[in-house]
Amino acid sequence: TTPVESEVVVVGIAAGADPGDGDGGSDAAPVVVAPGLDGEVTAALATLAHSVGASTKVGSTTRVPAPEGVPGRSVVLVGLGSSDDAVDDETLRRAAGAAARACRGLGAALVLLDAGRAEAVALGAALGSFRPAKVTAKNDDDDKADTVKVFVAEGGEDAVTRAATIAECVGLARDLVNTPPNLLFPGSFADRAAELAAAAGLEVEIMDEADLADGGYGGILAVGGGSSRPPRLVRLTHRGNENRPPVALVGKGVTFDTGGISIKPAAGMEQMTMDMGGAAAVVATVILAARLGLDLTVVATVPMAENMPSSTAYRPGDVLTMYGGTTVEVQNTDAEGRLILADAIVRACEDSPSHLIDTATLTGAQMVALGKKSPGVMGTEEFRDRVAELSRGVGEGGWPMPLPEELRDGLDSQVADLTNVTPHRWGGMLSAGLFLSEFVAEGVEWAHVDVAGPAYNDGGAEGYLPKGGTGVPVRTMLAVLEDIAAAG
Repeated sequence: TTPVESEVVVVGIAAGADPGDGDGGSDAAPVVVAPGLDGEVTAALATLAHSVGASTKVGSTTRVPAPEGVPGRSVVLVGLGSSDDAVDDETLRRAAGAAARACRGLGAALVLLDAGRAEAVALGAALGSFRPAKVTAKNDDDDKADTVKVFVAEGGEDAVTRAATIAECVGLARDLVNTPPNLLFPGSFADRAAELAAAAGLEVEIMDEADLADGGYGGILAVGGGSSRPPRLVRLTHRGNENRPPVALVGKGVTFDTGGISIKPAAGMEQMTMDMGGAAAVVATVILAARLGLDLTVVATVPMAENMPSSTAYRPGDVLTMYGGTTVEVQNTDAEGRLILADAIVRACEDSPSHLIDTATLTGAQMVALGKKSPGVMGTEEFRDRVAELSRGVGEGGWPMPLPEELRDGLDSQVADLTNVTPHRWGGMLSAGLFLSEFVAEGVEWAHVDVAGPAYNDGGAEGYLPKGGTGVPVRTMLAVLEDIAAAG
């Protein structure tokens, strides 16, 4: 059926077939994908798109006047790529995200392919509509007045509702990452996470610096010791099926990372407000598990600290006693994420989980190896591969990485059980994974997801990804949790 009248209607366009002159189809009119509109209207749209040279590149947008029969004043044509290729869900998400940005403030109607593709389009549109919260004295209500309407064939309403819920929680992770570090520090982050979790019906536990000292959390205390704003450990629990082991989530929550005594270069340090991207994703994911009602117990353990240089900061050469008793020689205070994660992983394993996923903006080596959009996934091999495959399926691009035995010797210390870095720069992401593996309990299926690049987009918005925090890997972790739940 034809959707109701709207200010602007979005339709997809794909590259047309070769007209037969052997030039590869460059002169062909694009194929218009607009269910709900009759053939004459789509033919008119195809002619119009061709006449203005509208691009069919995935995510490209062109706004044109609406021909007669289109229920809107204008049309946004969004590229879907080649008609010779199957339009997969990720293409739909990217196209819908780009279209949603193009329609800001216009009251767009997104015309879905069919009920079976509703979630992909609705999710892409919702993620693409995201705008970061601002710290400003101005009234930005007008900027949030976008009304993106999604029309879906009968039977797709539940998929649209689910997509909206996922997008809201991804947006939560994005907003947490984007919050300035003077406003989001361990104490305020813990309070914010607790407030959001309680509203979702989760069990909440917050350990302050005194609790951490009593418990022997040497890694978290050391990393947070240089700051006037002390560290926290937050535990959030969604209760599901109590007849099976829980699944543990752990996320790095370094609310700002100067590098400590091993201080970072000044250039680009302002982006280190995103060094709690793993923690933001874990908080958002356990809330999402509750909102979707997963029949699985999920326990998030989230260490939070600010890594600052001061007279009370930990030093290269210090030996830390971690939670659980392992000792670590600190050779670089900028390898701090693995220290707070190690404490949290040991604590998480005390719940006897069947699976454990930890995620962090852990190493610059992730970006060297895989670029800024592909998370590196390490861990127990079968589960690692499963997580990476599910990550690619949802469009977050996880890639399995090894834990080579020959790199393990570099973590040996003469004065402690381990060092926190190797004496060389080779395989830095893999060495960090090997360090974390030392703290995972035997028998726990484990995956570490390094999102140093993917958690933050320092370029322009594209597809459904905004500039700034991206919310990666919330959708990966949700896919894994649902996969575990389905396996019974």
